Amino acid sequence: MTTRKNYKSVELPKDDPRTKLIVSLIKKEGAKADSLIQVLHTAQNIYGYLPIPVIQFITRELRLPPSRVFGVVTFYHFFSLKQKGGHNCLVCTGTACYVKGAQHILEEIEKNFALKPGEVTADNSLGLQTARCIGACGLAPAVVIDENIVARVKPENIKNLIEAKMGEGK
Repeated sequence: MTTRKNYKSVELPKDDPRTKLIVSLIKKEGAKADSLIQVLHTAQNIYGYLPIPVIQFITRELRLPPSRVFGVVTFYHFFSLKQKGGHNCLVCTGTACYVKGAQHILEEIEKNFALKPGEVTADNSLGLQTARCIGACGLAPAVVIDENIVARVKPENIKNLIEAKMGEGK
């Protein structure tokens, strides 16, 4: 009961545009439980990860048990409970990508950025994630840099690809 009560009491700032976007989507979807993944995707795109208060808010608004929402968040590798870096690099390690060199790409990133999967650089500028499969097997090895899928990545090119993305907008 205590847990349920805490979830009901969670409020996000109503004047925050991020809250408005989430509320708008929930209303558009009719606050249906089967819109959970779409709402979580939207929230993560807005925040860059899924903060606990946001998950609690979504749980309450969709009238779902916390166990179901956390089960979805922790099951799918796309979702993250940890804040990622200013830029994010996700390396697919599914079978096709692994066979075509995903491990070598990860080794290059570790060598050049001192970063292992699940970590963020000390200056919080870059986060590294892995996923078992991103559904782009025909593009193997595939890497996602800030939501852009990069196909047939060669380990010797990954440093320049990441640095180019990090240099955008400066």
